[in-house]
Amino acid sequence: MKPHHIKDILISADDIARRVDELVSEMESHCRSENLVMIGILRGSFMFLADLVRDLYQHGVHPRIDFLTLESYGSGMESSGTVRVTKDITVDVAGAEVLIIDDILDSGRTLTFARQLLVDKGAKRVLTCALLDKPERRVLPFKADFVGFTIPDHFVVGYGLDYDSRYRELPYIAKVTLL
Repeated sequence: MKPHHIKDILISADDIARRVDELVSEMESHCRSENLVMIGILRGSFMFLADLVRDLYQHGVHPRIDFLTLESYGSGMESSGTVRVTKDITVDVAGAEVLIIDDILDSGRTLTFARQLLVDKGAKRVLTCALLDKPERRVLPFKADFVGFTIPDHFVVGYGLDYDSRYRELPYIAKVTLL
């Protein structure tokens, strides 16, 4: 891990909470299904997914929940360019309405891979939701159905996002600055 600091807060905890409420209002009508499965891309999405699910519950939405672990970063700050499954889902999604929750959409590789994987498993419909979108980093043409915040091309941590498995616990999103 290179020397760095994380003092520059880009998105406060209050702004995240407000946006989660807004996202739930935006996605609520798309989540009204007796066969809804929400799938979090681990590890970064766990806080975001938990907040979305708790808020959706207040709107009468009761999804099945599972997780998919995909890896493309390892311990660095740059994607390897190859996405691989390190933990697959265990819930049967054949015929289900699926909502994938991810922490960040940058190259487009992870969400493109995840969407196709779930379509191949027989999902009836697959929607995507990303907390953060970095369109400047897009390698594949991918647009999430729901986006929390669009941010510039900074490496960020907090609210589930990490740098070498650190800083996931932060209640806000902060920029990592190498020293």
